[in-house]
Amino acid sequence: MENTQNLQVIENLYNAFATGDMPTVLGSMHSDIEWNEAESNSLSDGNPYIGPNAILEGVFARLGANHEYFGLKDVKIHGMNGNKVLATLRYDAKVKATGKPYNAQAAHLWTLNNEGKITAFQQFVDTKKLADAEE
Repeated sequence: MENTQNLQVIENLYNAFATGDMPTVLGSMHSDIEWNEAESNSLSDGNPYIGPNAILEGVFARLGANHEYFGLKDVKIHGMNGNKVLATLRYDAKVKATGKPYNAQAAHLWTLNNEGKITAFQQFVDTKKLADAEE
């Protein structure tokens, strides 16, 4: 798939996430997607999450349950070689249990197949900011 098409897939995914359109988010993923949260992130306990349902239950549902709000800000999408797309962004969120907000720098590395389905995800994030907000 052409890199411009890969960029569009990822842009559509972030737009769908921003509006809560989970069917579109999950529909952009290959059935065998391998999803990895950053090491030391509390959600990394399920790494690797395999398949959209595992991601929905192990990542997205937990984010929703544990946060008063969780948003993605300043998303910038960068094309790379080899069907890869890099997104740089910030997490703007507030933890329910502690009432503490955080604004953390993050990067997402996406890999897509030739049909434009996402086959892999790797998160990189300031895990100290996340952990401090959870304490």
